[in-house]
Amino acid sequence: QAQLVESGGGLVQAGGSLRLSCAASGIRSRINVMGYYRQAPGKQRELVATIISGGTTNYADSVKGRFTISRDNAKNTVYLQMNSLNLEDTAVYYCYARMASWPYSDYWGQGTQVTVSS
Repeated sequence: QAQLVESGGGLVQAGGSLRLSCAASGIRSRINVMGYYRQAPGKQRELVATIISGGTTNYADSVKGRFTISRDNAKNTVYLQMNSLNLEDTAVYYCYARMASWPYSDYWGQGTQVTVSS
């Protein structure tokens, strides 16, 4: 069964760092895009960062310069290093993957809570 398994969330003080990991399992096709979205209470889910298989990255303006996304294609794993966390980063973070071939299926992780305290 294809799934994305996330780890690394938790509670951190403002200014601190966390590293999220997401491993894809049971997926036989090549993965094109991997990334993270997040959803804060009462808000819509929003893009945090994505990375394609060739290494090109894309970041939300709110995290540029603080977050770094990377991936290990051999392990079908994506990482999100989050530094200088602030209260506005508090949210459930969802891992995302899109396949490289038809039907270009999307997969989502179960979500991991990141809470930044003052």
